Amino acid sequence: MIADTSRRPRSGELFEAACKRLPGGVNSPVRAFRGVGGTPVFIDHAEGPYLHCVDGHRYIDYVGSWGPMILGHAHPTVVAAIEAAARRGSSFGAPTEAETELAELVATLMPSMEMMRCVSSGTEATLSAIRLARGATGRPRILKFSGCYHGHGDSLLADAGSGVATLGIPGTPGVLPEVASNTITVAYNDLAAVEAAFATHGDQLACVIVEPVAGNMGCIAPVPGFLELLRRETTRTGALLIFDEVMTGFRVALGGAQARYGVTPDLTTLGKIVGGGMPVGVYGGRRDLLEQIAPSGPIYQAGTLSGNPVAMAAGLTTLRLLAEGGDALYDRMESAAARLVDGLVGLAAEVGIDACGESVGAMFGVFFAAGPVHSYADAKKADTALFGRWFHAMLDRGVYLAPSAFEAGFVGAGHSDTIVDQTLAAARDAFEAVAG
Repeated sequence: MIADTSRRPRSGELFEAACKRLPGGVNSPVRAFRGVGGTPVFIDHAEGPYLHCVDGHRYIDYVGSWGPMILGHAHPTVVAAIEAAARRGSSFGAPTEAETELAELVATLMPSMEMMRCVSSGTEATLSAIRLARGATGRPRILKFSGCYHGHGDSLLADAGSGVATLGIPGTPGVLPEVASNTITVAYNDLAAVEAAFATHGDQLACVIVEPVAGNMGCIAPVPGFLELLRRETTRTGALLIFDEVMTGFRVALGGAQARYGVTPDLTTLGKIVGGGMPVGVYGGRRDLLEQIAPSGPIYQAGTLSGNPVAMAAGLTTLRLLAEGGDALYDRMESAAARLVDGLVGLAAEVGIDACGESVGAMFGVFFAAGPVHSYADAKKADTALFGRWFHAMLDRGVYLAPSAFEAGFVGAGHSDTIVDQTLAAARDAFEAVAG
Protein backbone atom coordinates (compact mmCIF):
# COMPACT_ATOMS: atom_id res chain seq x y z
CA MET A 1 0.00 0.00 0.00
CA ILE A 2 1.25 3.48 -0.89
CA ALA A 3 0.43 6.29 1.55
CA ASP A 4 -2.02 8.93 0.43
CA THR A 5 0.53 11.75 0.43
CA SER A 6 -1.84 13.90 -1.64
CA ARG A 7 -3.65 14.55 1.64
CA ARG A 8 -0.57 16.37 2.96
CA PRO A 9 0.66 18.72 0.21
CA ARG A 10 1.78 21.46 2.59
CA SER A 11 3.96 18.98 4.50
CA GLY A 12 5.54 18.02 1.20
CA GLU A 13 6.28 21.65 0.36
CA LEU A 14 7.81 22.30 3.77
CA PHE A 15 9.94 19.16 3.58
CA GLU A 16 11.28 20.16 0.17
CA ALA A 17 12.26 23.55 1.58
CA ALA A 18 13.80 21.98 4.69
CA CYS A 19 15.98 19.65 2.61
CA LYS A 20 17.78 22.69 1.18
CA ARG A 21 19.06 23.77 4.60
CA LEU A 22 18.83 20.79 6.97
CA PRO A 23 20.57 17.42 6.42
CA GLY A 24 17.82 15.09 5.25
CA GLY A 25 15.33 17.88 5.90
CA VAL A 26 15.26 17.26 9.64
CA ASN A 27 17.08 18.01 12.88
CA SER A 28 17.01 14.40 14.11
CA PRO A 29 17.36 11.47 11.69
CA VAL A 30 14.36 9.27 12.45
CA ARG A 31 11.95 12.16 11.79
CA ALA A 32 12.79 11.94 8.08
CA PHE A 33 10.62 8.81 7.58
CA ARG A 34 13.55 6.97 5.96
CA GLY A 35 12.57 3.81 7.85
CA VAL A 36 9.01 3.82 6.48
CA GLY A 37 9.25 5.80 3.25
CA GLY A 38 7.28 8.81 2.21
CA THR A 39 7.34 12.40 3.41
CA PRO A 40 7.28 13.38 7.08
CA VAL A 41 4.25 15.09 8.52
CA PHE A 42 4.89 18.67 9.61
CA ILE A 43 3.10 19.57 12.83
CA ASP A 44 1.30 22.86 13.43
CA HIS A 45 0.10 22.37 17.01
CA ALA A 46 -0.92 19.73 19.53
CA GLU A 47 -3.14 19.27 22.55
CA GLY A 48 -3.70 16.35 24.88
CA PRO A 49 -3.23 13.07 22.95
CA TYR A 50 -3.58 14.73 19.54
CA LEU A 51 -1.28 16.21 16.90
CA HIS A 52 -2.53 18.62 14.23
CA CYS A 53 -0.52 18.86 11.01
CA VAL A 54 -0.09 21.84 8.72
CA ASP A 55 -2.50 20.21 6.26
CA GLY A 56 -5.35 20.32 8.76
CA HIS A 57 -5.44 16.67 9.83
CA ARG A 58 -5.68 15.49 13.43
CA TYR A 59 -3.83 12.39 14.64
CA ILE A 60 -3.98 10.28 17.79
CA ASP A 61 -0.37 10.55 18.92
CA TYR A 62 1.58 7.59 20.27
CA VAL A 63 5.00 9.26 19.93
CA GLY A 64 4.53 12.01 22.51
CA SER A 65 7.65 13.87 21.32
CA TRP A 66 9.47 10.53 21.76
CA GLY A 67 8.36 10.16 25.36
CA PRO A 68 8.26 13.45 27.29
CA MET A 69 4.58 14.29 26.87
CA ILE A 70 3.21 11.81 29.39
CA LEU A 71 0.62 14.33 30.58
CA GLY A 72 -0.34 15.16 27.01
CA HIS A 73 0.59 18.05 24.77
CA ALA A 74 0.16 21.62 26.00
CA HIS A 75 -1.03 20.59 29.45
CA PRO A 76 -2.53 23.82 30.83
CA THR A 77 -0.76 23.65 34.19
CA VAL A 78 2.61 22.99 32.58
CA VAL A 79 2.05 25.74 30.02
CA ALA A 80 1.16 28.18 32.79
CA ALA A 81 4.36 27.29 34.66
CA ILE A 82 6.43 27.81 31.50
CA GLU A 83 4.79 31.18 30.82
CA ALA A 84 5.31 32.36 34.37
CA ALA A 85 8.97 31.33 34.33
CA ALA A 86 9.60 32.95 30.94
CA ARG A 87 8.16 36.24 32.15
CA ARG A 88 10.78 36.27 34.91
CA GLY A 89 13.58 35.65 32.39
CA SER A 90 14.46 32.81 30.06
CA SER A 91 18.08 32.28 31.16
CA PHE A 92 20.32 33.66 33.88
CA GLY A 93 23.51 31.60 33.90
CA ALA A 94 23.19 31.66 37.68
CA PRO A 95 21.53 29.41 40.30
CA THR A 96 17.77 29.42 40.88
CA GLU A 97 15.64 27.85 43.58
CA ALA A 98 13.82 25.69 41.04
CA GLU A 99 16.99 23.68 40.34
CA THR A 100 17.16 22.52 43.94
CA GLU A 101 13.41 21.90 44.07
CA LEU A 102 13.64 19.66 41.03
CA ALA A 103 16.59 17.78 42.51
CA GLU A 104 14.76 17.27 45.80
CA LEU A 105 11.71 15.87 44.03
CA VAL A 106 13.76 13.57 41.79
CA ALA A 107 15.63 12.27 44.86
CA THR A 108 12.32 11.60 46.58
CA LEU A 109 10.99 9.65 43.60
CA MET A 110 14.32 7.90 42.88
CA PRO A 111 16.19 7.53 46.19
CA SER A 112 19.29 6.14 44.45
CA MET A 113 19.90 9.65 43.09
CA GLU A 114 21.38 11.14 46.24
CA MET A 115 23.01 13.94 44.26
CA MET A 116 22.60 15.00 40.64
CA ARG A 117 23.59 17.49 37.97
CA CYS A 118 21.17 19.00 35.45
CA VAL A 119 22.22 19.21 31.81
CA SER A 120 20.36 19.97 28.59
CA SER A 121 19.71 16.56 26.99
CA GLY A 122 19.67 12.84 27.59
CA THR A 123 22.75 12.47 25.41
CA GLU A 124 24.63 14.98 27.55
CA ALA A 125 23.54 13.09 30.66
CA THR A 126 24.86 9.73 29.43
CA LEU A 127 28.14 11.22 28.20
CA SER A 128 28.67 12.89 31.56
CA ALA A 129 27.79 9.76 33.54
CA ILE A 130 30.31 7.71 31.59
CA ARG A 131 33.00 10.35 32.09
CA LEU A 132 32.23 10.24 35.80
CA ALA A 133 32.43 6.43 35.82
CA ARG A 134 35.79 6.44 34.07
CA GLY A 135 37.13 9.18 36.30
CA ALA A 136 35.92 7.56 39.50
CA THR A 137 37.20 4.07 38.68
CA GLY A 138 40.30 4.95 36.66
CA ARG A 139 39.27 2.32 34.12
CA PRO A 140 38.90 2.80 30.35
CA ARG A 141 36.25 0.38 29.12
CA ILE A 142 32.47 0.36 29.12
CA LEU A 143 29.98 -2.42 28.47
CA LYS A 144 26.78 -1.71 26.54
CA PHE A 145 24.14 -3.81 24.80
CA SER A 146 23.30 -4.27 21.12
CA GLY A 147 20.31 -2.17 20.10
CA CYS A 148 20.40 0.04 23.18
CA TYR A 149 20.76 3.71 22.27
CA HIS A 150 22.31 6.10 24.75
CA GLY A 151 22.68 9.20 22.62
CA HIS A 152 25.16 10.01 19.89
CA GLY A 153 28.34 10.10 21.94
CA ASP A 154 31.43 8.51 20.36
CA SER A 155 31.66 5.73 22.93
CA LEU A 156 28.00 4.80 22.59
CA LEU A 157 27.22 4.42 18.88
CA ALA A 158 28.59 0.90 18.57
CA ASP A 159 25.72 -1.39 17.50
CA ALA A 160 23.21 1.23 18.65
CA GLY A 161 19.46 1.24 18.25
CA SER A 162 17.07 4.12 17.48
CA GLY A 163 17.91 6.06 14.31
CA VAL A 164 21.14 4.11 13.80
CA ALA A 165 19.10 0.92 13.54
CA THR A 166 16.35 2.57 11.50
CA LEU A 167 18.78 3.88 8.88
CA GLY A 168 20.91 0.73 8.86
CA ILE A 169 24.13 2.69 9.43
CA PRO A 170 27.05 0.25 9.75
CA GLY A 171 29.63 0.78 12.44
CA THR A 172 30.38 4.22 13.78
CA PRO A 173 31.66 6.54 11.02
CA GLY A 174 33.49 9.55 12.43
CA VAL A 175 34.38 7.75 15.63
CA LEU A 176 38.07 7.09 16.17
CA PRO A 177 38.91 3.35 16.33
CA GLU A 178 40.73 3.80 19.63
CA VAL A 179 37.55 5.26 21.12
CA ALA A 180 35.26 2.55 19.77
CA SER A 181 37.69 -0.15 20.92
CA ASN A 182 36.96 0.74 24.53
CA THR A 183 33.28 -0.12 24.10
CA ILE A 184 32.36 -3.78 24.57
CA THR A 185 28.96 -4.74 23.18
CA VAL A 186 26.98 -7.87 24.01
CA ALA A 187 23.42 -8.99 23.35
CA TYR A 188 20.66 -7.56 25.52
CA ASN A 189 19.12 -10.16 27.84
CA ASP A 190 21.97 -12.64 27.20
CA LEU A 191 23.09 -13.65 30.68
CA ALA A 192 25.84 -15.97 29.46
CA ALA A 193 27.34 -13.22 27.28
CA VAL A 194 27.37 -10.86 30.25
CA GLU A 195 29.17 -13.40 32.40
CA ALA A 196 31.72 -14.02 29.63
CA ALA A 197 32.34 -10.28 29.16
CA PHE A 198 32.99 -9.83 32.86
CA ALA A 199 35.25 -12.86 32.95
CA THR A 200 37.39 -11.34 30.19
CA HIS A 201 37.18 -7.60 30.86
CA GLY A 202 35.88 -7.21 34.41
CA ASP A 203 38.98 -5.53 35.83
CA GLN A 204 39.00 -2.99 32.96
CA LEU A 205 35.34 -2.04 33.02
CA ALA A 206 34.50 1.41 34.33
CA CYS A 207 30.78 0.80 33.94
CA VAL A 208 27.90 -1.04 32.40
CA ILE A 209 25.28 1.19 30.81
CA VAL A 210 21.89 -0.29 29.98
CA GLU A 211 18.34 0.68 29.16
CA PRO A 212 16.63 -1.31 31.93
CA VAL A 213 13.69 -1.62 29.56
CA ALA A 214 14.93 -1.34 25.99
CA GLY A 215 13.04 1.27 24.00
CA ASN A 216 15.27 1.94 21.02
CA MET A 217 14.90 -1.42 19.30
CA GLY A 218 11.20 -1.53 20.01
CA CYS A 219 9.96 -2.13 23.55
CA ILE A 220 11.77 -5.12 25.08
CA ALA A 221 11.58 -5.95 28.78
CA PRO A 222 14.49 -7.45 30.72
CA VAL A 223 14.24 -11.20 31.18
CA PRO A 224 14.18 -12.41 34.80
CA GLY A 225 17.62 -12.23 36.33
CA PHE A 226 19.22 -9.95 33.71
CA LEU A 227 19.29 -6.70 35.67
CA GLU A 228 20.10 -8.59 38.85
CA LEU A 229 23.12 -10.16 37.14
CA LEU A 230 24.38 -6.75 36.04
CA ARG A 231 24.10 -5.49 39.60
CA ARG A 232 25.88 -8.53 41.00
CA GLU A 233 28.75 -8.49 38.50
CA THR A 234 29.40 -4.77 38.71
CA THR A 235 29.48 -4.96 42.48
CA ARG A 236 31.84 -7.94 42.37
CA THR A 237 34.32 -6.31 39.97
CA GLY A 238 34.13 -2.70 41.13
CA ALA A 239 32.51 -1.41 37.93
CA LEU A 240 29.60 1.03 38.15
CA LEU A 241 26.09 0.20 37.00
CA ILE A 242 24.40 2.98 35.01
CA PHE A 243 20.70 2.79 34.29
CA ASP A 244 19.83 4.90 31.26
CA GLU A 245 16.34 5.92 32.32
CA VAL A 246 16.05 8.74 29.81
CA MET A 247 13.05 6.90 28.41
CA THR A 248 11.88 4.74 31.32
CA GLY A 249 12.26 7.33 34.06
CA PHE A 250 8.82 8.25 35.46
CA ARG A 251 7.21 6.25 32.63
CA VAL A 252 7.35 2.55 33.46
CA ALA A 253 6.69 3.54 37.09
CA LEU A 254 6.77 6.78 39.04
CA GLY A 255 10.17 5.71 40.39
CA GLY A 256 11.35 4.43 37.02
CA ALA A 257 12.55 0.97 36.07
CA GLN A 258 14.73 0.76 39.17
CA ALA A 259 11.59 0.95 41.30
CA ARG A 260 9.64 -1.42 39.08
CA TYR A 261 12.33 -4.14 39.12
CA GLY A 262 13.88 -3.47 42.51
CA VAL A 263 17.45 -3.12 41.22
CA THR A 264 19.45 -0.10 42.39
CA PRO A 265 22.07 1.37 40.03
CA ASP A 266 25.09 3.43 41.03
CA LEU A 267 24.26 6.14 38.50
CA THR A 268 21.08 7.07 36.63
CA THR A 269 20.56 9.23 33.56
CA LEU A 270 17.26 10.99 32.94
CA GLY A 271 15.73 13.03 30.14
CA LYS A 272 12.41 13.43 28.35
CA ILE A 273 9.76 13.45 31.14
CA VAL A 274 12.09 15.13 33.66
CA GLY A 275 11.98 18.21 31.40
CA GLY A 276 8.24 18.21 30.83
CA GLY A 277 8.76 18.70 27.10
CA MET A 278 11.65 21.16 27.44
CA PRO A 279 15.34 20.27 26.81
CA VAL A 280 16.52 18.79 30.11
CA GLY A 281 18.78 15.92 31.10
CA VAL A 282 19.91 14.82 34.54
CA TYR A 283 22.61 12.44 35.73
CA GLY A 284 22.98 11.44 39.33
CA GLY A 285 23.48 8.72 41.86
CA ARG A 286 25.62 7.94 44.87
CA ARG A 287 26.82 10.98 46.77
CA ASP A 288 30.43 9.82 46.86
CA LEU A 289 30.44 9.66 43.07
CA LEU A 290 28.71 12.96 42.36
CA GLU A 291 31.00 14.80 44.76
CA GLN A 292 33.79 14.06 42.28
CA ILE A 293 32.13 16.39 39.74
CA ALA A 294 33.52 19.94 39.48
CA PRO A 295 33.52 22.22 41.37
CA SER A 296 33.32 19.71 44.26
CA GLY A 297 35.84 17.40 42.62
CA PRO A 298 38.26 17.09 39.69
CA ILE A 299 35.97 15.61 36.98
CA TYR A 300 34.90 18.51 34.82
CA GLN A 301 31.49 19.02 33.25
CA ALA A 302 29.65 22.28 32.57
CA GLY A 303 26.84 23.77 30.49
CA THR A 304 25.66 27.31 29.79
CA LEU A 305 21.96 26.42 29.80
CA SER A 306 22.09 23.68 32.45
CA GLY A 307 19.28 24.22 34.95
CA ASN A 308 17.52 26.63 32.59
CA PRO A 309 14.69 28.24 34.62
CA VAL A 310 11.98 27.70 32.00
CA ALA A 311 12.94 24.05 31.58
CA MET A 312 13.09 23.59 35.37
CA ALA A 313 9.57 24.97 35.68
CA ALA A 314 8.24 22.56 33.05
CA GLY A 315 9.95 19.53 34.56
CA LEU A 316 9.11 20.35 38.14
CA THR A 317 5.44 20.91 37.33
CA THR A 318 5.23 17.69 35.32
CA LEU A 319 6.78 15.59 38.08
CA ARG A 320 4.50 17.13 40.69
CA LEU A 321 1.42 16.32 38.63
CA LEU A 322 2.62 12.74 38.09
CA ALA A 323 3.24 12.34 41.81
CA GLU A 324 -0.24 13.68 42.55
CA GLY A 325 -1.74 11.21 40.08
CA GLY A 326 0.08 8.37 41.82
CA ASP A 327 -0.76 4.72 41.40
CA ALA A 328 -4.20 5.41 39.90
CA LEU A 329 -2.70 7.37 37.01
CA TYR A 330 0.04 4.82 36.34
CA ASP A 331 -2.35 1.89 36.56
CA ARG A 332 -4.62 3.57 34.01
CA MET A 333 -1.78 4.22 31.56
CA GLU A 334 -0.39 0.71 31.99
CA SER A 335 -3.81 -0.77 31.30
CA ALA A 336 -4.18 1.35 28.15
CA ALA A 337 -0.80 0.26 26.81
CA ALA A 338 -1.48 -3.42 27.50
CA ARG A 339 -4.93 -3.30 25.91
CA LEU A 340 -3.52 -1.54 22.86
CA VAL A 341 -0.78 -4.14 22.33
CA ASP A 342 -3.11 -7.09 22.89
CA GLY A 343 -5.59 -5.58 20.45
CA LEU A 344 -3.01 -4.92 17.74
CA VAL A 345 -1.50 -8.40 17.97
CA GLY A 346 -4.96 -9.95 17.86
CA LEU A 347 -6.04 -7.91 14.83
CA ALA A 348 -2.86 -8.85 12.98
CA ALA A 349 -3.55 -12.52 13.63
CA GLU A 350 -7.07 -12.17 12.20
CA VAL A 351 -5.64 -11.31 8.78
CA GLY A 352 -2.81 -13.84 8.93
CA ILE A 353 0.02 -11.49 9.91
CA ASP A 354 2.58 -12.73 12.43
CA ALA A 355 2.92 -10.17 15.21
CA CYS A 356 4.01 -9.99 18.81
CA GLY A 357 4.24 -7.14 21.24
CA GLU A 358 5.08 -6.03 24.71
CA SER A 359 4.15 -3.21 27.05
CA VAL A 360 5.85 -2.07 30.23
CA GLY A 361 4.09 0.65 32.15
CA ALA A 362 3.19 3.43 29.73
CA MET A 363 5.43 2.29 26.86
CA PHE A 364 4.83 -0.41 24.27
CA GLY A 365 6.04 -1.98 21.04
CA VAL A 366 4.76 -4.29 18.31
CA PHE A 367 6.91 -6.40 15.99
CA PHE A 368 5.75 -8.06 12.79
CA ALA A 369 7.37 -11.35 13.73
CA ALA A 370 6.23 -14.56 15.36
CA GLY A 371 8.36 -13.75 18.41
CA PRO A 372 9.28 -13.79 21.14
CA VAL A 373 11.60 -10.76 20.87
CA HIS A 374 14.20 -10.53 23.63
CA SER A 375 17.14 -8.89 21.81
CA TYR A 376 18.20 -6.70 18.91
CA ALA A 377 18.92 -9.80 16.83
CA ASP A 378 15.34 -10.94 17.42
CA ALA A 379 13.99 -7.48 16.58
CA LYS A 380 15.85 -7.39 13.26
CA LYS A 381 14.00 -10.52 12.15
CA ALA A 382 10.73 -8.58 12.05
CA ASP A 383 9.19 -7.55 8.72
CA THR A 384 10.16 -3.89 8.54
CA ALA A 385 8.75 -3.44 5.02
CA LEU A 386 5.35 -4.59 6.26
CA PHE A 387 5.68 -2.23 9.20
CA GLY A 388 6.29 0.66 6.78
CA ARG A 389 3.11 -0.10 4.83
CA TRP A 390 1.10 -0.49 8.02
CA PHE A 391 2.55 2.71 9.47
CA HIS A 392 1.27 4.70 6.48
CA ALA A 393 -2.08 2.91 6.55
CA MET A 394 -2.45 3.96 10.19
CA LEU A 395 -1.32 7.50 9.40
CA ASP A 396 -3.95 7.78 6.67
CA ARG A 397 -6.52 6.69 9.27
CA GLY A 398 -5.52 9.32 11.81
CA VAL A 399 -3.02 7.48 14.03
CA TYR A 400 0.55 8.77 14.42
CA LEU A 401 3.08 6.11 15.39
CA ALA A 402 6.87 6.26 15.51
CA PRO A 403 8.14 6.15 11.89
CA SER A 404 10.43 3.23 12.64
CA ALA A 405 10.05 -0.45 13.42
CA PHE A 406 12.78 -0.01 16.06
CA GLU A 407 11.16 2.56 18.34
CA ALA A 408 8.86 2.19 21.31
CA GLY A 409 5.45 3.83 21.44
CA PHE A 410 4.03 5.76 24.35
CA VAL A 411 0.66 6.26 25.95
CA GLY A 412 -0.12 9.10 28.30
CA ALA A 413 -2.67 10.41 30.70
CA GLY A 414 -4.99 11.40 27.84
CA HIS A 415 -5.19 8.02 26.11
CA SER A 416 -8.63 7.02 27.34
CA ASP A 417 -10.44 3.77 26.65
CA THR A 418 -12.37 5.58 23.90
CA ILE A 419 -9.15 6.67 22.19
CA VAL A 420 -7.70 3.15 22.41
CA ASP A 421 -10.93 1.81 20.89
CA GLN A 422 -10.66 4.35 18.05
CA THR A 423 -7.05 3.32 17.49
CA LEU A 424 -7.95 -0.36 17.29
CA ALA A 425 -10.79 0.39 14.86
CA ALA A 426 -8.29 2.21 12.63
CA ALA A 427 -5.86 -0.68 13.02
CA ARG A 428 -8.44 -3.20 11.89
CA ASP A 429 -8.91 -1.28 8.62
CA ALA A 430 -5.15 -0.78 8.26
CA PHE A 431 -4.36 -4.47 8.71
CA GLU A 432 -7.01 -5.43 6.17
CA ALA A 433 -5.54 -2.92 3.73
CA VAL A 434 -1.95 -4.16 3.98
CA ALA A 435 -2.94 -7.81 3.99
CA GLY A 436 -5.31 -7.49 1.01
